[in-house]
Amino acid sequence: GFEGAKMQGSEHNDPFICEDGQIKTQSNYSGGIQGGISNGMPLDFSVAFKPVATLLQPQMSIDETGNPQPLQMKGRHDPCVLPRAVPIVEAMAALVLCDHLLRHRSSRL
Repeated sequence: GFEGAKMQGSEHNDPFICEDGQIKTQSNYSGGIQGGISNGMPLDFSVAFKPVATLLQPQMSIDETGNPQPLQMKGRHDPCVLPRAVPIVEAMAALVLCDHLLRHRSSRL
């Protein structure tokens, strides 16, 4: 992750080890991907969501003719994504992985 950018190469080195009969990396610093290829470790990545866009305080906008116009919203109309965050991230990760699989397979045609 981002902390790895602050390390020396010797600190970030992540050797493969055999633990309980399973080959894995010692720390999984790479988040499961090395050189764009899965190394068999769990995929780790950071996710951020933008804040909801609806503001309850007045803000300036423009009308349909492009003239400045104050805008005052009433109520919160943006969905709360928090209860769906995990399924959303899992689905997006699955789409990206499938996309890469299809690219790999199509390059062999």
